Amino acid sequence: MHLTKASILVVDDDTDVLTAVRLLLRPQVKEIVTEKNPEQIVSLLTQHSFDVVLLDMNFKSALNTGNEGLYWLKKIKALKPQTAVIMITAYGDIDLAIRSLKEGAFDFVVKPWHNEKLLTIISDALASKNNVSKKPALTISKTISGPELLGESEPMQDILLKIRKVAPTDANILILGENGTGKELIAKAIHENSLRADKPFIKVDVGALTESLFESELFGHKKGAFTDAREDRAGRFEAAHGGTIFLDEIGNISLHQQAKLLSVLQNRQIIRLGSNEPIDIDVRLLCATNVPLAELANEARFRKDLVYRINTVEIMVPPLRKRGNDIILLANHFVGVYAAKYMKPVPELSKSATDKLLHYQYPGNVRELQYAIERAVIMADNHVLEAQDILFSPLESPAPENQQQESNLEVLEKATINRVLEKHSGNLTRAAKELGITRTALYRRLGKYDI
Repeated sequence: MHLTKASILVVDDDTDVLTAVRLLLRPQVKEIVTEKNPEQIVSLLTQHSFDVVLLDMNFKSALNTGNEGLYWLKKIKALKPQTAVIMITAYGDIDLAIRSLKEGAFDFVVKPWHNEKLLTIISDALASKNNVSKKPALTISKTISGPELLGESEPMQDILLKIRKVAPTDANILILGENGTGKELIAKAIHENSLRADKPFIKVDVGALTESLFESELFGHKKGAFTDAREDRAGRFEAAHGGTIFLDEIGNISLHQQAKLLSVLQNRQIIRLGSNEPIDIDVRLLCATNVPLAELANEARFRKDLVYRINTVEIMVPPLRKRGNDIILLANHFVGVYAAKYMKPVPELSKSATDKLLHYQYPGNVRELQYAIERAVIMADNHVLEAQDILFSPLESPAPENQQQESNLEVLEKATINRVLEKHSGNLTRAAKELGITRTALYRRLGKYDI
C-alpha cells in the first residue's frame, strides 16, 4: 500500500509529539487521527480501519516503564491483528522496545527521530501488509557487519537487534557482563555498524592503568611533563578523534580518575599532561565492565553523574550458561577455527561431547569454551571428539548457583498481578490499589516478573 492511501492512528499523551506527527503526516497520508488517551484505542479501532498505529511506550506516570504501551500493543494485536504497530520510545526504553517486537510490533522509532526515518518505517509497515517478509526479523545477524557475533538464542538476538538500532547513533553505550562473555566483540560491532566505521576504533583497558599513567595514556603529554616524557605524545582520546573510543573495565577506575574522565566528557576537550592548552575532541564513547550496574550506582565506589554520562543505552551480555544451544553453535565454530589453525581434519562432536558441553556452567564463559575446544582439537587422535576429550580449566571458579526456579509463591503472585492488570485494562493505579501495594511496589514486581 502506498503512503498516500494510508490511514494512520497516533496515540501519545504528549501533545507536542501529536502535533509534530500530525504536521508531518497530514500532507503524506489519506487520514491521520491523533489521540492522547490510550483508553480510547479500542473504541477508535472498532469504529475505524487503520493501516498503521503509532503507539507510545509510556503513559500516565512519571515512573515510565513502558508496561502500559506493551499492554495496549497486545490489545491492538488481539483486536486488529493485521494492523501494523510502530512503538514510539526513548533510548532508555530500548530493552522494552525490543520486547515489543516479540509481542507483535512491526518496529520502533526512537525519540527524537528524523522525519525521513519515520516515513521510511511507516512505508515499510504498509508494504508488509502485502508482503510479510518485509517485516524486520528477529534473527538479524546478517545485518550486522564486522566481528562475527554468533548466536541464535533469544538473548543474543536481543543484543543484535539493539546493535542495529543504536549503532548508527552517537549514543554512549555501556556494555555489562561477566568476564569472557564477548563485550569487546559487541563494542567492535557497534563501531563497525556506525557512521564512524571508517574512523579509528581505539580500545583502552582503563582498569589496568595506574594513577600515574591514566592521564598520560588517555589525554597525552608534552615533552618534559615527567621524567620519561622525551617527546610530545597524543593520548588515546586524540587518537580516536572522529571515531570510537572503547574504555574496557571502567568499573575499576578510582574516584580521582573518574573526575578527570567526567571533565573530558562534559567539555569535549582534553588537556595534555604538562600543557594548559585545551584540544577539542570528537569521539563516540563505548564502555564495558563486569561490575553490576547496582554496584556502579554506589557513589562510594563510582560517581553517579559519570554513570549517567556513559550509559545513554546499556547492553547486558548474557553469560554463556544462559545461551542454550548457542554453546554448540560456538563449539562447532571453534572446532573449525582450530582445525584449520593446526592443519588437522575437522572433527565432529559426539553426543556425549555435546551433552557435556550443554551441562557445564562456564564460569569463564565463551573464553573458557574457546580454550577447551582448542585443547581438544590439538589433542584429538580421531575424527570424533568425545566427552573425555573436552577438559575445562581448573583455574575457573564455579558459577554462582543463583539460577533457581520460581517458587510456588512467586508463580502465584505473578498470576495474580496479571489477572488484576487484565481486570483493570492495564491501569496500574487501580491494579496497585486492589493488590494492596503502592504503585512503585507494583512497578518493581512488573520488572521482577518481566510482565
